[in-house]
Amino acid sequence: MCQILYEGSPMQNDAVEQTKKIFLALGLGTLAFALMFSFFTLQQSFLVAFIVLMVSLWTNEALPLAVVSLLPIVIFPAADILSTKETAENYANPIIYLFLGGFLLAIAVEKTGLHKWIANKMLALFPSTARGIIFALIFTSGLLSAVLSNTTTTLLLLPIALFLSDDNRLKVRFALGIAYGASIGGILTPIGTPPNLILLGIMQEMGLNTIAFIQWVWMVAPLVLCMFVFAGFILSMGLENLKIEADRKTSALSTDQKKVLFVLFGVIFMLFVNAPIKPYYSGLGLSETGILLGAGLLLFAPPFSILEWMQDKNSIPFRIMFLFGAGFAIADAFTQTGMAKEIASYLIALTSLPILLFMLIIAAMVTFTTEVTSNTALISIMLPILYEVANVAGLDARLFMMIATICASYAFMLPIATPPNAIAMSTGVVNVKTMAAYGIIFNIVGIFLIVAIAQLLWAKIL
Repeated sequence: MCQILYEGSPMQNDAVEQTKKIFLALGLGTLAFALMFSFFTLQQSFLVAFIVLMVSLWTNEALPLAVVSLLPIVIFPAADILSTKETAENYANPIIYLFLGGFLLAIAVEKTGLHKWIANKMLALFPSTARGIIFALIFTSGLLSAVLSNTTTTLLLLPIALFLSDDNRLKVRFALGIAYGASIGGILTPIGTPPNLILLGIMQEMGLNTIAFIQWVWMVAPLVLCMFVFAGFILSMGLENLKIEADRKTSALSTDQKKVLFVLFGVIFMLFVNAPIKPYYSGLGLSETGILLGAGLLLFAPPFSILEWMQDKNSIPFRIMFLFGAGFAIADAFTQTGMAKEIASYLIALTSLPILLFMLIIAAMVTFTTEVTSNTALISIMLPILYEVANVAGLDARLFMMIATICASYAFMLPIATPPNAIAMSTGVVNVKTMAAYGIIFNIVGIFLIVAIAQLLWAKIL
């Protein structure tokens, strides 16, 4: 049965508005292509234009997130950027299955009501105000992310935080607090986030002196503390006197809750003993993806039998898995098209600028580039580039590589920037506009804080 769309009807108005947003994104992409064609090859200009198009569509929500995230599989082969096989392989990256395993655990926590029990325990320890809970979530998420995967930490804490209030405004702040706290705290140790480990690995490959574990913590602790406090105050603005009404009474754990808690403690234990602490302990050498996905799949089998595929599959945010794939595909395209080398050639020309200004340019470039690609992939590309640039210009390579590595984790604007951002989006309470509005503030403050601390502290220690 066909539905007639009368002029001015809501459905027609929505279609017109959606069309306008799509054409706006196409216009911005075309403008980007025109601007880039003077500096880059045709293929590289197409890549930049397509990234601008995707970011525009993600931001204005003209098309569903999953639809936009699958566009590289269509566009990259058509524009001769990557083949279909090369593009599609990025949608099976191991980090996607790490995310899937963690989310299966989160679904089990929510399904059994374990998050309510944990939330009530949390409220007994922290002030029952919006500001108190936001600070508690930021610090808890950040400190856990220093020793565990920030992806895992975000997945485990979000179901707990979203239970604390039915107010959507508070849910948004809580979700962002956990996501941002995980990104901020993930840099506190060398094992907190993949870019940190990539930095140490590339330092070894280049014959540079690596940074000792304790020295790393000492270097970045002031930055982490400043960002924790700043994030807490910004996210709690306007909520200072708002009380969080919640039932503090905790009943005894049910059998299913005990089963999930057993799996969670098992996962945390395995992640701790698996994490290397060089040079003292090499870890078990197991894959974090295998640990998380294995634990998630275990919940379908006896004696646990907590999850049931037909019942719970709709709770899995497949759109975010596609989003990850898009990020990895973009990063792969940067390498394959030679875009990374081209950027290096322009950076060398900037080394004649005052050192402080050059630091700010590097920090800003990495931070905002990370918004549209995987931070792990980006830093793998950028660190060798910065090493070459520093050597040619006679600068301290380790200092600039450290700045870039930290900035790669301090991108807060878009869901594709970091796994915690993507997971916060997957809850459905945070939209791209809200994340971008808060994220631009944190990006700018993070850039200036990183450069200031690098100049005042890191330059003296390294």
